[in-house]
Amino acid sequence: MSAFVTLLRGGSVPLDVREFAARGGLTGTVADRLALLLCLLDDPEPHVVELAEQTLAAIPHEALAGWLAGEEATPDLREAFRTRGVVPADRPSHESPLPDTEESDADTVESRPQVLALLPVIERIKLALRGSREQRAVLIRDPNKVVAVAVLGSPKLNVNEIETFARMTSVQEEVLRVIGTGRQWVKHYSVMSALVCNPKTPVAIAMPLVVRLNERDLKLVARDRNVPDGVRAAARKFLLSGQARRR
Repeated sequence: MSAFVTLLRGGSVPLDVREFAARGGLTGTVADRLALLLCLLDDPEPHVVELAEQTLAAIPHEALAGWLAGEEATPDLREAFRTRGVVPADRPSHESPLPDTEESDADTVESRPQVLALLPVIERIKLALRGSREQRAVLIRDPNKVVAVAVLGSPKLNVNEIETFARMTSVQEEVLRVIGTGRQWVKHYSVMSALVCNPKTPVAIAMPLVVRLNERDLKLVARDRNVPDGVRAAARKFLLSGQARRR
């Protein structure tokens, strides 16, 4: 969902999707959903701001204060709600202060690309967030950047899926950029190495990861002509420096 915040700030999310999000329609972690609502308070469309404000105002004060005292709440979220008059409670609560989003009817939707492509953007986003693994595998390649990035906000995602996405050359660069900036994902070696080896990964994302590769993978990257020149050069340089240290 943090990827959604980035897209929002960049003006890439259409109005109907922003309205849906402002009503609290998107699923995800509590922290992500709250961060998204707070971001929508700066939306250029007054109607979206009003919807987000109404959604935030409907959150029970005590429930929110209890959640803010828990481990999931980030310092930024605590500070943002402190300015709104909500401070963490003395005792943390593990219950979500937000209502459950509507149940997905993903099971009734076929996973074939031809079927999913005909759905409205909002419906594809819902499936990206709440649908099956098969549906996510299709929607991660959606030509609409918002839909593709929405897949990365699914609470059902696992590391194996992320690794598969990181290896894909058929996804948009934004998908690889979001994966590469997600600490919860690049801490896994398989995901990190997949990004470096993917010729479509933005150089700014791949370069800092090169130094974390083992010698075997460094040699593979250094020889791979599909990888950008800068990344290959960095791999060769790091290999040489490692050899020099061993001498």
